[in-house]
Amino acid sequence: MKRITMQDVADELNISRVTVWKVLNNQPGVSDVLVNQIYNKAREMGYFKQGQTGKAPAMSSMESAELSDSAISTVSVVVSRPESALFWMNIIHQIAKELDKSGVNLMYTYLPSKMTPGYSLPSALTNGSIQGMVVLNVYDYDLINALNDLKVPKVFLDMVADIPYDKVTGDLFLLEGRSCIRKITNEIIRRGRTEIGFIGDTHYAITNKERYEGYLDAMTQNQLKVNPEICLTGDIGIYTYREEIHAFLAGLKKLPGAFVCVSDYVAYFVLQYLNDHDIRVPEDIAISGFDASTEYPGIADRLTTVEVQTRNLGVRLAKQLLYRIQYPDTSTEVTYINSNIIYGETTNF
Repeated sequence: MKRITMQDVADELNISRVTVWKVLNNQPGVSDVLVNQIYNKAREMGYFKQGQTGKAPAMSSMESAELSDSAISTVSVVVSRPESALFWMNIIHQIAKELDKSGVNLMYTYLPSKMTPGYSLPSALTNGSIQGMVVLNVYDYDLINALNDLKVPKVFLDMVADIPYDKVTGDLFLLEGRSCIRKITNEIIRRGRTEIGFIGDTHYAITNKERYEGYLDAMTQNQLKVNPEICLTGDIGIYTYREEIHAFLAGLKKLPGAFVCVSDYVAYFVLQYLNDHDIRVPEDIAISGFDASTEYPGIADRLTTVEVQTRNLGVRLAKQLLYRIQYPDTSTEVTYINSNIIYGETTNF
């Protein structure tokens, strides 16, 4: 029979061999939660010799659930390329403030926009130095799968569209957008414009896909045909949004009466093109976005959009992570956060 090694235990827990070595040699620097996970896994796999049980007593599920916040020392916010720096930093700032109330440190871990061959997740996420993570703005399928495989409590804000909910190994928060976009599109139709396009990469994120579904709902409810020629819903390059959106608009034979945009980020580039070509908004074409961002010059307080309360969202994510760490065996959750529509002059025709 094969002898069980520290590496075998580490592989089972998706952590480093060094972390297992520290625990089994009674070295500091590993959380109480992970110490017990390692000892329990080592016992389960038969690492200890007969009669040897290890130094840490096994925890019952009840004892595990009753671990206090004091057992949590450091968690990480995991972020990839921010499309809208201020939007994401506001959320992160509130996460940090809320965790500080419980004496928990927040570590910032940066990931690339895509997982390339040979890439490994940062050691801070895999060596047992953190007790949990909040994942923001990571929309690469392979990166998400790598994070999913980590045996660390996780809370995700949004998710790539191609991963089903039951494959997410943490709690998932989504900004409700389907009903908001349906209402915005219905309002544009009510005001008299029926040729309406949609702009946004629907494969990028679940929220993008659901916002597009809201647009489709409104068109169907009003018995209007969707014209695919005035919709840009395929993959958009991470660093080429401006170029691809402007090229799409330039290639249209005729502009529609309105564009529903998946975000303020997209709406900004659309409005930029229209302004450069002396096309009036909303007189010639109506535009809407999503996020209520204040960082794009010329559109704040003008754009019809959907408000995302980043402060409350950050607090909610932090509290959920603390709960997930304390109660790791409870069923994971999918939570929708409702938002308010802000009607601006860009659809007031």
